[in-house]
Amino acid sequence: MEQRDFGTTGLRVSALGLGAGQIGDAALTEEHVGTLLNRAIDRGVTLVDTARGYGLSEERIGRHLSYRRHDFILSSKGGYGADGADDWTPQAIRLGIEQALTRLRCDWIDIFHLHSCPADTLRREDMLGALDDARASGLIRVAAYSGENEALAWAAQSGRFGSLETSVNLADQWSRHQVLPAAHDAGLGVIAKRPIANAAWRFVQRPAGDYAETYWERLGRLDLNGVREAAGLDWTQFALRFSAYAPGVHSAIVGTASLENLERNVRIVQEGPLPLDVLTHIEAAWRAHGTDWGGEV
Repeated sequence: MEQRDFGTTGLRVSALGLGAGQIGDAALTEEHVGTLLNRAIDRGVTLVDTARGYGLSEERIGRHLSYRRHDFILSSKGGYGADGADDWTPQAIRLGIEQALTRLRCDWIDIFHLHSCPADTLRREDMLGALDDARASGLIRVAAYSGENEALAWAAQSGRFGSLETSVNLADQWSRHQVLPAAHDAGLGVIAKRPIANAAWRFVQRPAGDYAETYWERLGRLDLNGVREAAGLDWTQFALRFSAYAPGVHSAIVGTASLENLERNVRIVQEGPLPLDVLTHIEAAWRAHGTDWGGEV
């Protein structure tokens, strides 16, 4: 698995990361989750991304990976859900990080994001100061923001963050065009979420309530199926290789609770970037249809 410098943060991350939201499902057995997490690390997936809102995810990462803490980069998110603090306050950041460390059974979080808070909250000096304090105390190594659109653009140019997490996929390229070039110039690390566009191609008709509606509509407008078929790729190969090798992206995180899908994703990313002619067709389709689309929140 290709390992990349994470901007100028001093961290190195794998081109494919593990989105650990699905392993927070209480219906999964501990044996299965432990096997999945360790298999990911064994396959060279060195970025694991979780959050306070992902069910049992943080507890399970601590239970099954704390003994391998030096083998991977740990990314988490917060600003809400801290016991004893109101959401989006300095106390929620400090207590949230301390409580996450207890769940994760470790002494530091490599990358800690404010998790999709609105732009006015993001700009508050007391919030930014709490992140600075956590970093100075060694509780986190990199202060980050996870989000889209105006707030993301502000975070990229503010000088207060070391990395960003944002949607980058075939149907969601606003950040790729509008923010990632500036993030690269500023030396920020970038994590691409939703790299397979929530697999919106699964649906023959527009889905309802599956968090893929907008992507399904956009993929229909972009009309990339012919390009994909001519390249001899299935949709997951087509989408994941696009996102994992998009300029400015250091790691593309795919959420899964399936060992089979994990192994498939590793193989796909190891195939490398899409051919140049395929990328040219994708770019032309985006310029024809997608330039007015914002990032999907």
